[in-house]
Amino acid sequence: MSLSLSKAKALYPDAEAFTFGDNQALCDELLSLVREGRKTATCGALRDYGEGGDALPVVGRRDIALDWEGNAALVIETVEVTQRRFCDVDADFALAEGENDDLAGWQADHRAYFERNGGWSDEMELICERFRLVEDFGEKRDV
Repeated sequence: MSLSLSKAKALYPDAEAFTFGDNQALCDELLSLVREGRKTATCGALRDYGEGGDALPVVGRRDIALDWEGNAALVIETVEVTQRRFCDVDADFALAEGENDDLAGWQADHRAYFERNGGWSDEMELICERFRLVEDFGEKRDV
């Protein structure tokens, strides 16, 4: 269950809307990990932010995570933003993403993701974000 994006934007007018992952299965998995409290971080390639791309995360801003159909699933609040190279991501951050049990698994999965979405390099710059779950529309509201 989720909420329409327009209703969610009425509740959180300053929020950016985004989708986790690049396919429905991954999106569903990542939303579940956030709901379970296992995923409290995410990252993206710096090249995908700014003019013509996604808005950079901002500490204190609340954003709407969409399901694959474009409905509001969750609201998260950014608590930390850092920029670092792929090769400099540490195990602490990788584990906070909630998708893997170790840094090597995170590296393999994220390398594959970035290769599918514009290219990968060990030196590529990432925007690394930590967040907290604010609201889960699937638990509290009807569409």
